[in-house]
Amino acid sequence: MNPNYPQIALRAMHRCEYCRAPEAMFNFPFEVEHINPISEGGEDQESNLTLSCRSCNLFKGTFVLAIDPQTNLSVDLFNPRRDVWHEHFEVHLETGEIVGLTSRGRSTTVRLNMNSSAQISARRQWMRLGLFP
Repeated sequence: MNPNYPQIALRAMHRCEYCRAPEAMFNFPFEVEHINPISEGGEDQESNLTLSCRSCNLFKGTFVLAIDPQTNLSVDLFNPRRDVWHEHFEVHLETGEIVGLTSRGRSTTVRLNMNSSAQISARRQWMRLGLFP
């Protein structure tokens, strides 16, 4: 486990800082992920670390940019240390989908595959249990 996990998880309130999944619903701790990958010049310091569920971490990989499906332009992915989640995303309470409100939100939603059928199904269950959003 990443030695930074305790402080990063506490700061994130034990939620994925990308899709807001509640860590309590999984049988293992979420991952401490580099927002800007080391391979791309990112640093191994707390300001570049975020708590990420396995799904978001796998789809993000080393990407820092993605294509906004509305404008077809390349934009920065959502940065949990710099950006405010509710300014870029909202949850559709009937469907459980995460809706991108900005180019950054839209491109991140697509790049991280936040609305896969598995994600939506899980999110709807969390909503029924009062654990999401």
